[in-house]
Amino acid sequence: MTDTFARDRMPPPEALPELLFDLPALHYPQRLNAARRLLDDRVGSGDGARRCIVAPGGIDWTYGDLLRTADAIAHVLTEDFGIVPGNRVLLRAANTPMLAACWFAVLKAGAIAVTTMPLYRAVELGTIVKKAEVSLALVDARLADELETARADCGRDLTIVRFNTAAPDGLEARMDAKPHAFQTADTRAEDVALIAFTSGTTGVPKATMHTHRDVMATCDSYCALVLRPQRDDLFCGSPPLGFTFGLGGLLLFPLWAGASTLLLEKAGPEDLMRATAEFGVTTIFTAPVAYRVMASLADRYDLSTLRTCVSAGETLPEPIWNAWYERTGLKIMDGIGSTELLHIFIGSGVDEVRPGSTGRVVPGYRAEIHDDGGNPLPPGEIGRLAVKGPTGCKYLDDDRQAIYVQRGWNYPGDAYRVDEDGYFWYVARTDDMIISSGYNVSGPEVENALLAHGAVKECAVVAKHDAERSTNIVKAFVVVVEEFDANDRLVEELMVFCKARIAPFKSPREIEFVDALPRTETGKVQRFRLREVP
Repeated sequence: MTDTFARDRMPPPEALPELLFDLPALHYPQRLNAARRLLDDRVGSGDGARRCIVAPGGIDWTYGDLLRTADAIAHVLTEDFGIVPGNRVLLRAANTPMLAACWFAVLKAGAIAVTTMPLYRAVELGTIVKKAEVSLALVDARLADELETARADCGRDLTIVRFNTAAPDGLEARMDAKPHAFQTADTRAEDVALIAFTSGTTGVPKATMHTHRDVMATCDSYCALVLRPQRDDLFCGSPPLGFTFGLGGLLLFPLWAGASTLLLEKAGPEDLMRATAEFGVTTIFTAPVAYRVMASLADRYDLSTLRTCVSAGETLPEPIWNAWYERTGLKIMDGIGSTELLHIFIGSGVDEVRPGSTGRVVPGYRAEIHDDGGNPLPPGEIGRLAVKGPTGCKYLDDDRQAIYVQRGWNYPGDAYRVDEDGYFWYVARTDDMIISSGYNVSGPEVENALLAHGAVKECAVVAKHDAERSTNIVKAFVVVVEEFDANDRLVEELMVFCKARIAPFKSPREIEFVDALPRTETGKVQRFRLREVP
């Protein structure tokens, strides 16, 4: 028996992106299960005793430990709750070894993992449960209340199983009665393995579907050919496993390499620095805002083991890149990915990094700059970023598929230019380009100018409509470094500072100080909320 829910709600063939499999490593067999490839085969090759997942409190799992735990959970899913291939299983927890084991168990059962952000509330969870038609959820007992509320409000028959509990009906108690060996489902490469919801920078999340082949393709492209991890690496980072940036960087990639991962429930900038010093972290995945804070703390911690620093989620401003490099001697590998394409598709290896540039296209992908008609633009001209590769957008039953995918190309919604050497330079989100008095202004360019001032901790620049002048003006929202006073004098100083660095027409005409910028849980600034500020 197989549940065809996801297959039946796949976009029609003419709406799907063109997929590219030019690299030999991307030629997969028709039958493929990502959990078998990443976990079962790793143990089968003799790595069962290798360190796999580390967590504070003395938790130190081997690959064999993870496999045995995932297998016991898979038995619970199939025997106690009747999960069959294609069923959706919602996962809700902070980054912990048990969440990783649950994710692998779902794939081993042939089901579809719907991993959610820990900070999601009942309304958001209810939307996910209804959209993905989820009937079973595995949830950390500490995070169950919001899901209980969502179950009561969304009108679906949702079974909730708690873990991290000694309750007799909890997941651990059920696992104790199960064998620690499970026959991984014989899934097709084209079967959906996970449904990931976008983080909502535009207010309305979309459900993206990714297959077992997609999961392996991001490992065999970006991970293998750009990141190039080593078996002795210890990964760590801030993004939740419910965010595909975190799923790849903190689970898929270390397991693909036979390396290990340190999962932190709390992973703020100083937590990452402390963990690096304590555990010997070699590889960090986090967002630009974290690197800015970490740069100011770098002299407080021993970072001698750290060698690979990856940034994504938002564009990496050059002042932050420079500050981190000056304090640590480490080059940040910037990259752009999307939930729709699963992970990073433009980003250069550490030896090819150029400060301020996102990098070059990841091997296995193609990227061009298009005009509004879909025609390629020459180097130097600004247009819409268009991408093709071994992964692509497959929205679950969503009319917005026609916006993201056109003529076989994925359009992530970013304005870029590419130089003669093939390096891509971010300009803005296409809906964040500011047209003021007939001039095109890139919000991130203005943000870079502001960030160079010592008083600016964070900032975001948006268009504000000026009814009196019948045009938009450039408005900046600024979070000030603690030792500075947010007053009219600082406003004037910042405006003069910007005009000395960028063209006066690009400089903010209005600056508003705020305590914090509105962000998604994945760290992206919700500029649409700032545009709503009167």
